[in-house]
Amino acid sequence: MRRVAVLGGGGMGTAMAMVLARSGAEARLWVREPDRARAMAETRRNARHLPGVEIPTEIRITGDPAEALDRADVIVASVPTSYLRATLAPLAAVAPAGIPALSVVKGIEFGTFARPTQIIAEALGPRETAVLTGPSHAEELAKGLPASLVVAGPSASLCEAVQAQFSHPTFRIYRNADAVGAEVAGALKNILGIAAGVCDGLKIGDNAKAALLTRGLVEIARMGVKLGGRIETFYGLAGVGDVVTTCFSPFGRNREVGLRVGRGEALADVLADMANVSEGVPTIRSVHALAAKLGVDMPITHELHQVLFEGKPPRVAVVDLMTRTPKDEAEL
Repeated sequence: MRRVAVLGGGGMGTAMAMVLARSGAEARLWVREPDRARAMAETRRNARHLPGVEIPTEIRITGDPAEALDRADVIVASVPTSYLRATLAPLAAVAPAGIPALSVVKGIEFGTFARPTQIIAEALGPRETAVLTGPSHAEELAKGLPASLVVAGPSASLCEAVQAQFSHPTFRIYRNADAVGAEVAGALKNILGIAAGVCDGLKIGDNAKAALLTRGLVEIARMGVKLGGRIETFYGLAGVGDVVTTCFSPFGRNREVGLRVGRGEALADVLADMANVSEGVPTIRSVHALAAKLGVDMPITHELHQVLFEGKPPRVAVVDLMTRTPKDEAEL
């Protein structure tokens, strides 16, 4: 797994190329827009998504997917879920057959409810896949600050290879056999990031925010178990770990969306003003529809859907959550 093709020139794609290069990998970063690729290669900067960070010269930056994928040992996909299928499908002809793919994407495709690893295999052709997830803001990864993630997939040998190849003193990788749970947790924690931001925007206090996130974790675990994941996964790095980072870090783009909506800004205006994609917004749409289809009780997701897409005032949504029928805390 020495030669790595990282597909996606956003913040996470750039940061992952840097992380993997520190592990001794030959990292190639594919940026979809050729002009941006040339600018990044010349300046060694990703000014749009990682301002102030210098990209090491050993990382090859290219706008040519064939060059990025040539003789690659593993593909790392880092494209927002909403664009993942359309971005990868044209690359199928140049993607080496049979080599594994590693997803660092956190979302669920609207309409199909497909997880990123499923989309990757469908778009690029059948291959072993795994997900690398957990608390991992691109801004900190790019700077080489310590981080611990989890790799999960149906192939134990692939997960072991990823762990062995890419772990280093500032990047620790754990294994988890629960691929579904890890991927669902990584997607659904973005819902809680928006919820946390709404709490901060409304200035309703730490007590309310803590309660909302605790109950939100129960809610996303409920959906994860329904989809075939293990509840323990939601209390590990893919779940609790990522929730903490997403809901409290100033880098959290989902938290930023919730914060500004909580302050009274329109969702459309917030999204138009952001350089990075908030995966939580389309994830709320997808999960709200999926919960209705499967009969899974997700009150926080339901209220957020009403706030973001149906015009419900955030304060009214908080009151409605607080006045729901009492229940036993242990009830999943």
